[in-house]
Amino acid sequence: MYRDPQKVKRLLAVAVEGMGYELVGVEFHARPDRSLLRVYIDGEKGITLDDCQRVSHQLGGVLDVEDLIVGRYTLEISSPGLDRPLFEPQHFIRFAGSEVRVQLRELLEGRRKLVGRLLGMREDDVVIVDGAGREWRVPLERIEKARLVPEL
Repeated sequence: MYRDPQKVKRLLAVAVEGMGYELVGVEFHARPDRSLLRVYIDGEKGITLDDCQRVSHQLGGVLDVEDLIVGRYTLEISSPGLDRPLFEPQHFIRFAGSEVRVQLRELLEGRRKLVGRLLGMREDDVVIVDGAGREWRVPLERIEKARLVPEL
């Protein structure tokens, strides 16, 4: 478990951006035996395995020194991939026009999953148009996961 999720994210951002990469997002999956801290990074030319290894080495050191995660955990560094996760408001703005798959924390008008064209943000809401042409406004804090749908 995180001692302070925002502090962990800020620390990771400083380290990752200091190495010339973009911190796309952070996921933490608490598990009884060993938790998982997954860090998504990106770069102008994409991400290679060597990039992931360099960042893992750097972040491992930072996390060990700061001791912000309780218990045993695995640190995983990953590129965002074709089904890029969306975490921040600027991600929903940047990828407006793209197809997205969104999983909600709770039901919204009887639905927990939405797939459609991302229109962007309006105030604090993510706006999506589904295949039937219905516009959905989803408060950002109600989104559990959001990912781009790869275009074939």
